[in-house]
Amino acid sequence: MLKIYMMIFIVGLIGSIGYGAYATWNHMQAKIEILTANNAKLEGAVQTQKDTIGALESDIQAVNTELNAVNKQMTRTRTRNKILAKKLESLDLGLLGVEKPDVAERIINRGTVNAGRCFELMSGAPLSEKERDAENGKAFNRECPWLFDTLVIPNRVQQPEETTP
Repeated sequence: MLKIYMMIFIVGLIGSIGYGAYATWNHMQAKIEILTANNAKLEGAVQTQKDTIGALESDIQAVNTELNAVNKQMTRTRTRNKILAKKLESLDLGLLGVEKPDVAERIINRGTVNAGRCFELMSGAPLSEKERDAENGKAFNRECPWLFDTLVIPNRVQQPEETTP
């Protein structure tokens, strides 16, 4: 009888070890599925982060390029302002207005018209015939000669020289 009890005990022990291994196996398989799904989500998130970082880096480059262009324009504007300030320092409009009011009025009116035309050109107005045919910045417009370089020169077409037979 002892042999039967020993046999039942050993079978029970082996059965419980087998059931424990089976339950652990199923639990681990479920964990593996969950971890595989989480890993896929994380890989997607990492790819999204990489794409976002790439987009941000290209945006930063674009902003830096634009910032450099704006800084160059600002430097040019400061230079132009200094030139204008020197011109105004050299003139005594009050004295000129007292001594020769007609001349002062004509100078101020011409400068105002030229400055107004500068704003029109910077806003996209088409060039007049006189402006298209100008040979230099001062002939183009005395108040904004720098526009000659950006508006006239690029639009000029090089005409091939004609040869006579």
